[in-house]
Amino acid sequence: MKSILIVEDDITYGMMLKTWLGKKGFQVTSASSITRAQKHLETEGADLILSDLRLPDKDGIDLLKWLGTQGMSIPLIMMTSYADIQSAVQAMKLGASDYVAKPVNPEELLKKIGEAMNASSTAEKQTVYSPQTDRLSDPNRPSVSPKQTVCSGKGDNTHSQASGSGSSDYLEGESDAAKQLYNYVRLVAPTTMSVLINGASGTGKEYVAHRIHQLSKRAGQPFVAIDCGSIPKELAASEFFGHVKGSFTGALTDKTGAFVAANGGTIFLDEIGNLSYEVQIQLLRALQERKIRPVGSNKEITVDIRLVSATNEDLEQGIEKGTFRQDLFHRINEFTLRMPELKDRREDILLFANFFLDQANRELDKQLIGFDDAASKALLEYHWPGNLRQMKNIVRRATLLAQDKFITLNELTELQEPTHTHIGLPLRNEETEKQKIIEALRQTGNNKSRAAQLLGIDRKTLYNKLSLYDINL
Repeated sequence: MKSILIVEDDITYGMMLKTWLGKKGFQVTSASSITRAQKHLETEGADLILSDLRLPDKDGIDLLKWLGTQGMSIPLIMMTSYADIQSAVQAMKLGASDYVAKPVNPEELLKKIGEAMNASSTAEKQTVYSPQTDRLSDPNRPSVSPKQTVCSGKGDNTHSQASGSGSSDYLEGESDAAKQLYNYVRLVAPTTMSVLINGASGTGKEYVAHRIHQLSKRAGQPFVAIDCGSIPKELAASEFFGHVKGSFTGALTDKTGAFVAANGGTIFLDEIGNLSYEVQIQLLRALQERKIRPVGSNKEITVDIRLVSATNEDLEQGIEKGTFRQDLFHRINEFTLRMPELKDRREDILLFANFFLDQANRELDKQLIGFDDAASKALLEYHWPGNLRQMKNIVRRATLLAQDKFITLNELTELQEPTHTHIGLPLRNEETEKQKIIEALRQTGNNKSRAAQLLGIDRKTLYNKLSLYDINL
């Protein structure tokens, strides 16, 4: 029988947990302070520790450090209130197996206990406390939260795209909005339905597309992503379907198109709303007939692909204006996923900030621990128009600039600048969006990065619009 030590000074709450876990088949002991917990562990040991973060004599982080100095590789799950989430994330960095927020969801806790015990029983841990770095050093433990979810293209959960750049891992988040989103992802992924991912720039649409692929029956086959916003109209057919040598000026060799490259797997069409009307017709035909013909070729090639598309535009408004085909919309939109914006998932803000800090630490060879209280408050209060992509860039820059163990407001200058009026770009509304782009550029002194943030779009989309409307300021 597996043993659990509960370290909790709220006697009533501790007894409730002890009784419930006992009914689940565990041998449970409780301690109301760190000192009593240490005495129990020295004499009796435990298979897992469930500890409150705040305790009368010390806190859960002190218990983590003590375990390291004693050479005890016992998994510890931290219990914390939402207000202490920053400390909980720090505890993860110091070696905690996981954390749960109070009030504890019983089934979630049971799942985390099982995961922590399984990880402990299948991996030899060499955990040593290092006073020089104030960290627990564990060569077998990844430096990011075990809540992260990653995927690879081979179904082995080793790669993903965070915020549109090539990072090696990704955090899904713990907010209600995030949980609902990924519940839908897990629901639709095993089906053959075409999925349309709708959301603002920087919210992680490509990562969701990867997850759909990885959780589908096509997980072992190719995943091919195409940025429709960057394809010149005259080359779109070649990008999608390929071409044969000599079929047009510049076609010096045969080219394999995305549909053939992704055969058996998944094609992800990002910014699909930017495709020209003519290319939409070609795409619809390929999707309906499941056959493609390379440019300049007389031979048709049968293809088997699953389509996942993404847009930050209102395609239904495009249908009304005649810029997007209704039949194509229904073909690509058998199931819709809507990406929540970062400002609408407040519980995830500090999780992602610390997650991106871990990435920046590895990339820049630094050892920052976290954010001080003022910086954490600023992160929570900021409106994040650029969503996860913007946060990743800001945290990366702050990590580079930081001179101490914690990031402070001094390194988060982007969050302190005078707040401009958030303009917001009407989706596919050509009558007014040109003027709003001009106004955003005026407000930001022609700074295109900040103008894009005000408009709620990414820089690439802004540059496309500047070209479309011939705006030169």
